[in-house]
Amino acid sequence: MTQTELQTMAESFSDFDIAAIRRDFPVLNQEVNGHPLAYLDNAASSQKPVQVIEAVDAFYRHDNANIHRGVHKLSQRATDAYEGARSKVRDFMGAKSDKEIVFVRGATEAINLVAQSFVRPQIKPGDEILISHTEHHANIVPWQMVCEQTGAKLKVIPMTQSGELDLSGLDDLLNERTKILALGHVSNALGTVNPIKDMITKAKAKSIPVLIDGAQAVPHLQVDVQDLDCDFYVFSGHKMFAPTGIGALYGRQELLEAMPPYQGGGDMILAVSFSHTEYNTLPYKFEAGTPHIAGAVGLGAAVDYMQSLGIDKLAAYEHHLLEIATAELEALDGVSIIGTAKDKASVLSFMIEDVHPHDIGTIFDQQGVAIRAGHHCAQPVMEFYGIAATARASFAFYNTEQEVAALVDAIKNTQEMFA
Repeated sequence: MTQTELQTMAESFSDFDIAAIRRDFPVLNQEVNGHPLAYLDNAASSQKPVQVIEAVDAFYRHDNANIHRGVHKLSQRATDAYEGARSKVRDFMGAKSDKEIVFVRGATEAINLVAQSFVRPQIKPGDEILISHTEHHANIVPWQMVCEQTGAKLKVIPMTQSGELDLSGLDDLLNERTKILALGHVSNALGTVNPIKDMITKAKAKSIPVLIDGAQAVPHLQVDVQDLDCDFYVFSGHKMFAPTGIGALYGRQELLEAMPPYQGGGDMILAVSFSHTEYNTLPYKFEAGTPHIAGAVGLGAAVDYMQSLGIDKLAAYEHHLLEIATAELEALDGVSIIGTAKDKASVLSFMIEDVHPHDIGTIFDQQGVAIRAGHHCAQPVMEFYGIAATARASFAFYNTEQEVAALVDAIKNTQEMFA
């Protein structure tokens, strides 16, 4: 990329106050091993702004109580905060009703819920579950478990060398035996943005329900479940600047209504006797036990924060960083990028010739650059490329061009060390 092109891109973000944004993230203001921290591990987990930290702190300081059924003031305030967060997520996702938003521990639990409560009761030997080759383990293992439990078969959409899905055989893979299409929106290992809307359209034309794993998409892209026309959409809060241990499942109301509960316990019931239990209404039917109330409050605060900055603007800035980093790494001898899809978000996986990714991660840490090294819970992707692991830098809107430069310098220093 030429200096002129870089300058043109930089001018397009002239009103993007990155310094003010970074002040919202206290963890970024530190040194690691004597170097300013460059946190480039956002695909694993993102940092939290003070707005989220303070919302959780305020809940525990002033409103902490169990929700629903309590008649005292703290319980009422806690309930209002929890249900208020649900409404924020509803609007954030474009759902029709609060009844379509189920709070869970994260995307993994949400996929397991759908696998066991929606798919398992209706699937039989010879039926098929369709996923893709680029999936995170969380969107592979739950479906393997259902297949083992029922005698169904797991089918896989192949991938290409660029890290895109090979859709040439999709029409045949989507057939009368297919009971669900479960697909990642964005690959956590490669950054590929899958053409999910077109794939959903093809599946729905054959009355095949669709689940989308949006764990890597929601922090970086505007998502509207009604526009996508998917049946289920899942995400984790900790990847989108919210606390750990909280996430959400969107499901069409009519599907959730027909599904049996995933877990039994308190709050998911209306009446219990030793002979019979009457289950609660949506969404509480799927929220057994005391939930992560403070986590939901933090998730609502994260939604507010992202929307206050403008999600499309954040996505454009992140793409700007990704393009700069991609161009810089492409110009380096001995460095190969794994995953070169035309449409990518946030993630840059790479290899340095003759250096193991785990060594790369360790050496980078000594220079204050935090990246991820490993198979990224996507071992089938690694096997496709014939490698055990990659080094992965992943960006968020609080990262800077200077941190991209730190990444490049860390690569050069690593190459010199192993020369």
